[in-house]
Amino acid sequence: MIYYKTDEEIELIRKSCLLVSKTLALAASLLKPGVTGISIDKKAEDLIRDHGAVPGFKGYNSFPATLCISVNDQVVHGIPSDREFLPTDIVSVDCGVYMNEFFGDAAYTFALGEVDLKTMELLVTTKDSLYKGIESAVHGNRLGDIGYAVQNHAEKTHKYGVVRELVGHGIGKNLHESPEVPNYGKKGRGAILKDGLVIAIEPMINLGRKAVKLQDDNWTIVTKDSTPSAHYEHTVAVRKTHADILSDHTELEKEIKNNPELKEISIKN
Repeated sequence: MIYYKTDEEIELIRKSCLLVSKTLALAASLLKPGVTGISIDKKAEDLIRDHGAVPGFKGYNSFPATLCISVNDQVVHGIPSDREFLPTDIVSVDCGVYMNEFFGDAAYTFALGEVDLKTMELLVTTKDSLYKGIESAVHGNRLGDIGYAVQNHAEKTHKYGVVRELVGHGIGKNLHESPEVPNYGKKGRGAILKDGLVIAIEPMINLGRKAVKLQDDNWTIVTKDSTPSAHYEHTVAVRKTHADILSDHTELEKEIKNNPELKEISIKN
């Protein structure tokens, strides 16, 4: 069952997403070599609860933390740890918030100051593929159009591995709703996109092959070939002329500019 949202419900989801965005901006301000994921996670939870909201991930299917923090070859669902970040790390931070009966969800992959050029190019391409997917999230298009846009840019143009086992999703009163939103597909295939559909689009792209595996903690997904992986995500509402992006990376990208330990991820247009 696909649930379409009213304008009022979309605005409530936007509020949740903007708190997610504020939390990601906090992470951007704190991230540097020597800092741990656990320390960032604690401050993220405090920020969310201070705004009268609840972490959307903590306790979800027994996940133990507020943030998913995935480092280097970890694709998604990394559990924050006491490992100190290194100047060569890429760090994906995924956050969910539950507020006013609706969830928000977004993610961003950060690059510390000594990340190599090949990995930086992966981050730029993955971020770019997110926005290419969003451009296709318009009333009258089909789900396959979103997946095609991501896959064509990341896999066919840049020869990266597009993860198949993990996909985007509908979002609303539940963190994960129908439909699934794959990062691969064919134009004109899949469910028709209609005004009021709210979905999380989240490309997960590997520098090497597309294959992934589950680690022993039963949460963390890593690349099988141990190459780096990038992950970017926005929650968007399908509209008749364009996708309305409900989350916002503007503040976190300002924090990246202000943080000398991080590199900017600039899209190539």
